[in-house]
Amino acid sequence: MTDHTSDSMRTQGFLTRIEGWLAAIPHALPLLALRLALAVPFYKSGLTKWDGFLQLSGGAQFLFGSEFKLHIFGSQYPYPFPMAAAYGAGIAEIVLPILLVAGLFTRFAALALLFMTAIIQITVPEGWANFHLPWAAMALTLVVFGGGRIGLDGLRGRVG
Repeated sequence: MTDHTSDSMRTQGFLTRIEGWLAAIPHALPLLALRLALAVPFYKSGLTKWDGFLQLSGGAQFLFGSEFKLHIFGSQYPYPFPMAAAYGAGIAEIVLPILLVAGLFTRFAALALLFMTAIIQITVPEGWANFHLPWAAMALTLVVFGGGRIGLDGLRGRVG
């Protein structure tokens, strides 16, 4: 056996051990990280929509009423029922992240955020690569795999 072959075998054994260690990470940990990573931007956005309990901020009223447009098939359309959309988005952006962090009804919360991401995408199409694509990927992963054992779904026995 040459020195080159033995070095290659040692490297392969080392890489196999590292891969084994990585594979031993409990699935609940990256799922928890995904839940937190997806919750933070939505919760922060939700906070900007309120000036008090169920009192929409002036900025949210302006954005939904005047600025936000749906970009569909090359045309722009105003939001239907813009204040209802603002209230719905504001409530969802507070409640759904809390559910994700708690790990409660994770699949449903992630599915709702995936739907919201689709609406955000057709509202702000230029944000797809930096924001919407990662949000959609995180939400879809949580829809498919659930939130893991670390959370209230895990205590209820409703995990992946």
